Amino acid sequence: MDKFLYREESYTIRGVAYEIYKQFRNNHKESVYHNAFLIGLHKKGLSVERNKRVDIFYENKKVGTYTPDAVVNGCILVELKAKPYLTKDDIKQFWYYLKGTTYKAGYLINFGPPNGIEIIRRVYDTARHK
Repeated sequence: MDKFLYREESYTIRGVAYEIYKQFRNNHKESVYHNAFLIGLHKKGLSVERNKRVDIFYENKKVGTYTPDAVVNGCILVELKAKPYLTKDDIKQFWYYLKGTTYKAGYLINFGPPNGIEIIRRVYDTARHK
């Protein structure tokens, strides 16, 4: 049994991110990467909802909303950045966004580092209280 959650979607998300980085490197604003990312995912056959409002829960009660940059195939949250480096606060915030939703997987992708793209994949499933 394959235990890698959303294998095909994950492979495609990473591939599109690398394709974009090969073309643009770290020379553009975040909005350029957003637009290219959406085009690339659509071209690969994935559905993408941009800036979808996602409910945040505390003890099974809605306490707010979060708007990720993209929701891919209705199952993966994606946050895109174009910063020289991700801070611990960026990573922690992304984790808490994922944890507060019903989504099981997410990607934090940073196109800004001077020596390459930074991709962080997080899965929040087994630890979630039912």
